[in-house]
Amino acid sequence: MLKTWKSLGLMAVLALVLVLAACGGSDDEDTTEDTGSDEGTTEETAVGDGKEIELVYVNWDTEIASTHVVGEVLKNLGYDVTLTSIENAAMWEAVATGEADGMVAAWLPLTHEAQYSEFGEDVVELGPNLEGAKTGLVVPSYMDVDSIADLEGQADQTITGIEPGAGVTAATEAAIEEYDNLSDWDLQTSSSGAMTTALGEAIDNEEEIIVTGWSPHWKFSQYDLKYLEDPNGGFGEAETIETMVRQGLEEDLPNAYKVLDQFNWTQEDINSVMVEVVVNEEDPVEAAQAWIEDNQDKVAEWTEGVE
Repeated sequence: MLKTWKSLGLMAVLALVLVLAACGGSDDEDTTEDTGSDEGTTEETAVGDGKEIELVYVNWDTEIASTHVVGEVLKNLGYDVTLTSIENAAMWEAVATGEADGMVAAWLPLTHEAQYSEFGEDVVELGPNLEGAKTGLVVPSYMDVDSIADLEGQADQTITGIEPGAGVTAATEAAIEEYDNLSDWDLQTSSSGAMTTALGEAIDNEEEIIVTGWSPHWKFSQYDLKYLEDPNGGFGEAETIETMVRQGLEEDLPNAYKVLDQFNWTQEDINSVMVEVVVNEEDPVEAAQAWIEDNQDKVAEWTEGVE
């Protein structure tokens, strides 16, 4: 009887060893394989694999459009993406300190000159994502004035502006000081939305209005507008919108870094998204998804080389 129990015990031990071996083999097969990269990092086969990334942006129509499009591309690659709207200076500081991972909203060399001077050494510059950006004073084309130097009493000597901390606001304040004919003029700051609302109402009534303007912007697709000439050059020449990321992002998330580095589009591209969001009141996420679906060739360029 004792011999029988010993035999049964030995058989149970052997069975347990076989089960454990089988389980061990199964675990090895199910383990996600590390693809590696040129930088020697450890992103998973599923690209983002749920890794978190945060992009910050200032709440301008251009930046709402660009940030949501890039954010949706990263989501489609498997990243857990957070998009945070904050003030301009805070946007730069967040990337410089590493509190956020990146932004695609740096207007240079003039609009964000002050922020670049303060934080430029602490961010990684990936270069322009859009060329030919511009700022200045904008009026409806029906107004009989073509230059800032020719302004006299138009629009009750008032310029309708946007947020106090915006670069175009600072440039307009400087222009009021530089141009003798603007010495008695007022800059009425508000918000981007309030400015465009006032512009639309003035155009509907064919009234005079002067606004702080920039392009790309959907208002140029909706209204017949013109920039006033700037003989003093206070608003500078054409600008670029550039991408900035935090230090260490390339090592931590090389595939996300590659997408942000390769992100580049045209004014026609961004205007089409802005019109959907602002004019047609479409949700920014849905507008971004629709643009991505219709522009797979361009998205393929941004994701080229992603492992």
